[in-house]
Amino acid sequence: MDVTTTETLPGRRIIAVKGVAVGSTVRTKNIGKDIGAGLKSLVGGELKSYSDMLVEARAEALSRMEAQAVELGADSLVNLRFMTSAVANGASEILAYATAVTTEPA
Repeated sequence: MDVTTTETLPGRRIIAVKGVAVGSTVRTKNIGKDIGAGLKSLVGGELKSYSDMLVEARAEALSRMEAQAVELGADSLVNLRFMTSAVANGASEILAYATAVTTEPA
């Protein structure tokens, strides 16, 4: 499945809009990551455990969005966006959404 942040796909023409495809996941921090992050904040630098967690969360949200696009009958996703929000103390949602479309060669 082609996925892009742009409105069009090079070499393809959008022939039908199938709807908005959405995928999300909610992640929480754990005590081990919090302790490590607290220590790291004393000296500065990247919080690698949190960065890794967010990479995994984005990948999961993308996968779920693509699965929904397939259910809608789409072969591509355009205008991909990510959003994050706090849903509880220490828990955040990563949301991926895009327009599910079918395409043909231009």
